[in-house]
Amino acid sequence: MKQRDLKYSCLIAVLYFGMNVNAQTTPRDTTAKEQKIEEVVLVGYGTQKKENVTGSIGVISAKDLADKPNANPLSSVQGKASGVQIFNSGTPGASPRVDIRGIGSITGSTVYIVDGSITTDISYLNPQDIESMSILKDPSSLAIYGAQAGNGAVIIKTKSGRGKKPTFNFNSYLGIKTVTNIPKMVNSDQYIELYNEKLMNDNGSSAGSISRADYPANTNWFKEVFRPSSINSNDFSASGSVGKLSYYGSVGYLQDEGNLDAGKGINSGSNFNRFTAKANLSYKITDFLTIGDNFTFSKMLTNAANNPLLNAYNAPPVYSPIDPATGTYQYFTLVTVNNPRAQLDLFRSQNRQQRLLNNVWAEVKFLKDFTFRSSLTNDNLNSNLYQYTPAITYTPQASISTLVTRDSKNRDYVWDNTLNWKKSFGNHNFDVLAGFSRTQNYYNQVYRNASNVNYDGTNGSLQIDNGTNIFEVGMYDATRDVIPRLSRIQSFFGRINYDYAGKYLINGSIRRDGSSNFNQNRNEVFPSVSAGWVVSKEGFMSNQNIFNLLKLRGSWGRTGNPNVQNGVYTLFASNIASGAYYGSTGNPAATIDNFIDTSISWEITTGKDFGVEMAFLNNSLKFEATYFDKDTKDVVYGIVQGTVSGAANWNSYITNAFSFKNKGVELALNYDKKLSEKVRIGLYGNFTSLKNEITSVFGGSYANAGASLFGNQIIRLQAGQPVGSYYGYQVAGVFQTNAEAAASGQTGAKAGWFKFVDQDGNGVIDERDKTFLGSPVPKGTYGFGFNMNVSDFDFAIDFQGVFGNKIYNYNREQRYGNESWDLDFYNNRWHGAGTSNSYSMVTNNQSVILPSSFYVEDGGYFRIRNIQVGYTLPKGFSKLPNFNRVRLYVSAQNPWTSFKYKGFSPEINNTDRVQMGIDNNIYPLSAIYTFGMNLTF
Repeated sequence: MKQRDLKYSCLIAVLYFGMNVNAQTTPRDTTAKEQKIEEVVLVGYGTQKKENVTGSIGVISAKDLADKPNANPLSSVQGKASGVQIFNSGTPGASPRVDIRGIGSITGSTVYIVDGSITTDISYLNPQDIESMSILKDPSSLAIYGAQAGNGAVIIKTKSGRGKKPTFNFNSYLGIKTVTNIPKMVNSDQYIELYNEKLMNDNGSSAGSISRADYPANTNWFKEVFRPSSINSNDFSASGSVGKLSYYGSVGYLQDEGNLDAGKGINSGSNFNRFTAKANLSYKITDFLTIGDNFTFSKMLTNAANNPLLNAYNAPPVYSPIDPATGTYQYFTLVTVNNPRAQLDLFRSQNRQQRLLNNVWAEVKFLKDFTFRSSLTNDNLNSNLYQYTPAITYTPQASISTLVTRDSKNRDYVWDNTLNWKKSFGNHNFDVLAGFSRTQNYYNQVYRNASNVNYDGTNGSLQIDNGTNIFEVGMYDATRDVIPRLSRIQSFFGRINYDYAGKYLINGSIRRDGSSNFNQNRNEVFPSVSAGWVVSKEGFMSNQNIFNLLKLRGSWGRTGNPNVQNGVYTLFASNIASGAYYGSTGNPAATIDNFIDTSISWEITTGKDFGVEMAFLNNSLKFEATYFDKDTKDVVYGIVQGTVSGAANWNSYITNAFSFKNKGVELALNYDKKLSEKVRIGLYGNFTSLKNEITSVFGGSYANAGASLFGNQIIRLQAGQPVGSYYGYQVAGVFQTNAEAAASGQTGAKAGWFKFVDQDGNGVIDERDKTFLGSPVPKGTYGFGFNMNVSDFDFAIDFQGVFGNKIYNYNREQRYGNESWDLDFYNNRWHGAGTSNSYSMVTNNQSVILPSSFYVEDGGYFRIRNIQVGYTLPKGFSKLPNFNRVRLYVSAQNPWTSFKYKGFSPEINNTDRVQMGIDNNIYPLSAIYTFGMNLTF
């Protein structure tokens, strides 16, 4: 039932993936034609000259990450690298979603290799500690990591000690955050007008109409729940060497208040605080033996307010936050929507995390050309979460307080061992690597809940033992998201890199991974091969003065993803309420009511790319173009099996069901030139085109997914369409007269309703007339920027954008009755023949909230991502001679965005890739204005 043939021959292939570790080139020769690019990059389990790299790698330097008001370093990469799309979140402390060359998997995550430690979460990492970052994009660059890299990988090198004298750095910034592009909603007069108009439209009568005399309030609910907030970061580091010991150490503290106006009532706020401490040590015992330790500790606190934005969108403005008659929170009688102010004030959630990573390593050099390296990483994460909801007094329904706690532990380790041989025979250069790796990931959670817990204003009162109806579970309980995990991967890998005189490059790698996640087919082989030709080193190019570098490259590789949902029958047992009877005696009973595929196996990605790299004008201008094409097969997800009877999961049968294809073109341009001793300028730009498509589905089936109203899901995964495509009715206009509506074949339609396209032409509008309405996957992404240094002043500006994608405005669609309306709808609604042919009338009829093209909007945008102006004070400005550098700067992040979408922001960070374009109570991005300082002494 799988889509692929598992019988692959073993290929020896190459891998290069790297990062800029010194951010500069070596001294250049006197003539342009003899210049050599000696930029050194970090590759899998080693280093290499970038000129010899044959894979596709996006290199991000420390200056791209420095002084940006982002807790997660990946947030600062947005728009900086071709082929990489970053979706940021406005939620304090939230990690961005990273998609590398499209959607390769639904469930997998990008992995991060931080100083050799592999993880899927770098929220613990202080961006100021990073020296450089490489984003591995093509499968040949990723194949050396095999099963770990099916969804892409990012290699991060943190800073290390350099120089004999100690160097100290202090970096600090203080910023103000404000939510921009807040949708305009109707005021009370407009709401009352629409409410009464709806009564006439639906009932033909004004009975039950309302007036301002009945509802004198006029509340802007977004103003009630939003506020400007602050963000502050302070970091101190020291680096250097003492004898044979090199060291780098740092401490940092970040505080982000968040823009929800929380912290009132019992709420503890919506802020994120993080303390980090880091130490990188290396000690050269002898000329052939070096040992080291990379240590990181982080302590994070997240106060997660209950996001009230959807309720603020729906709450009628005719109510006040506080009932003036009772002095308590107002509850709404016209609509079943929670009071947003009460929701924000009376929910309390806090998550405390402590994480300790320690990587110890040793490196031995012997027999002149051999190097053996062994490293062991332990990654320990403790998380303590509680959620408290008091007895609710702002709704007519009776309520009691509830307290939920989740205490979880992650215990992961990685043990890597590599043997490397480097040897040159004349112009023949060899670099051979063999290795063994073992990884273990363990996760467990203890879930507790209780009722009637009395909160007295202190965290100490929030104890499960203080309540009643106490429940605890530490074993598998899918309904409460308690799913323990123990998984192991054991790997053997090898690589051969060969080049002749630096002109002809042939590289190959192979890795064999065994994963404990599967019942069958536990082992997979991941080969890759790549080749390059440095044309500019050929003799026939010796007399030309155009190219400093001209390189052609191509690659092929294979990676996998073992982190998929596996079929286990015992997890889907259902109790039979009446039991089973033998004679007249009843006995407890259970049954399996789900069809389970216990043979679920690897997701496999196979890809190829072809590229050209060029450098001109003494290497000051560099251009790179790449074509990529990758296929992912056996993607695990649920599909519809409607012909199977008696199964509870007939509409979500999980198996290796889907195949995806992603292909496109990447372009990157960089210019860096020192015009004089006091003037330097730089330009960069990148562009990526992307076509994503589901190429096949098991059994020719499909999957319905995503949010739904009254059983109408708005996502369909089907062959021939991009992942996450919206599915519903195509709106052809609005019926202008009842006669037109009656002749349409649309059941019950009347003037003012949406006119749906009869896709099958049978004269009846029904489920068979639904069609695909657009995709959240962008057709293109781009970024460009300019920087300049003039004497002691520096300036930089970055732009970024996407186009060709669609957003489903689910906030707008979620209407059940008397929810509020946005001002755009008020101004453009149908309220009589000829008034509108695009917006419906005001009605409670469900026909206008069926999934349709009306709610599918343009998701493209163009944004000023960052602006920064800095000034470095002249040396000797102070009587403190130890200050080597003092720089002051001001910056703005996301100060302006141009878009057509009618919601908060067109950047939707939905971690679920199936629902990645659905705007459903998404926390919006903020504009951040900061003032900062950099000290070096």
